[in-house]
Amino acid sequence: MSTAPRLTALDALHRSLGATMTDFAGWDMPLRYGSERDEHNAVRTRAGLFDLSHMGEITVTGPEAAAFLNYALVGNIGTVAVGRARYTMICAEDGGILDDLIVYRLGDDEYMVVANAGNAQIVLDALTARAGGFDAGVRDDRDAYALLAVQGPESPAILAAVTDADLDGLKYYAGLPGTVAGVPALIARTGYTGEDGFELFVAPVHAEQLWKALTKAGASRGLIPCGLSCRDTLRLEAGMPLYGHELTTELTPFDAGLGRVVKFEKEGDFVGRKALEAAAERAETAPPRKLVGLIAEGRRVPRAGFSVVAVGGTGSEVVGEVTSGAPSPTLGKPIAIAYVDAAHATPGTAGIGVDIRGSHEPYEVVALPFYKRQK
Repeated sequence: MSTAPRLTALDALHRSLGATMTDFAGWDMPLRYGSERDEHNAVRTRAGLFDLSHMGEITVTGPEAAAFLNYALVGNIGTVAVGRARYTMICAEDGGILDDLIVYRLGDDEYMVVANAGNAQIVLDALTARAGGFDAGVRDDRDAYALLAVQGPESPAILAAVTDADLDGLKYYAGLPGTVAGVPALIARTGYTGEDGFELFVAPVHAEQLWKALTKAGASRGLIPCGLSCRDTLRLEAGMPLYGHELTTELTPFDAGLGRVVKFEKEGDFVGRKALEAAAERAETAPPRKLVGLIAEGRRVPRAGFSVVAVGGTGSEVVGEVTSGAPSPTLGKPIAIAYVDAAHATPGTAGIGVDIRGSHEPYEVVALPFYKRQK
């Protein structure tokens, strides 16, 4: 028996704006409001407004909250200062990635873990199971928050028009409590688009009021509502991984080229440590496939699961697999992220193609990201 998708507090508003809705990780979410390209370009050049209320918020509190999160996650959460945030991962005992996370330290003994929508229950269950023996509590706060994001070069000016919070002092990967358009909010600055921007965690009852205030404040600066489709092409251009594509339980952080998030130097044991130590050693002695960017020479678009091939005089050899692919509005060409054998992963490697329905389309190997904003 299928379950009806969950609705965000902004569902009626999205429909009034003519959004095309889609089922995403059990939520009915706006895919686009009009042109995906226009929404993408608005974020790159002006600003876009997103509803991200499908993300999963989990609160961890107690005298041993930091020690517990150090044990449960691969990062060193104990060194995160109050008001700052950290990108990290939660892994299984075998080192496989259960999810990538952002952890905010809200107080001395209070943290908020933000999980991907499709993995929120998995993360909640894992944290709950791992909390035994620690003086720390794990609370499911998914229904306590709506999450709006303003992304793009005009986002600081737009948000400044509706808050007196110190946005200039809010660093990248930080969060502070404040009031936005009369609404109490946690104002964060992390982003998933490659642009500057802010995330606003508010009570669901205040979501529509905040959306309308931001829309009004941004009208003269080109702000438009944006859906999940352009969010995907924006993160793809920025070379940011997406769980289920670049990150899976079959991969360790070292396989994904993100071994830097694993902090072996922190005190005490943590879940997956032995497996991850072995994975780190393998990565040193026998590099796994590497995550690279691919830019098309033609117009055909690669998709997740397509084979990457090395074409030589005697035929072709499969040397990798596409994990994400789409047309890039910024580059004007199809692009892809792929795991490729180390021998073929050097930028500029000749003779690389993507097998698109039997045709080996030529692609250029490049370093990620495809796009990096000017500071």
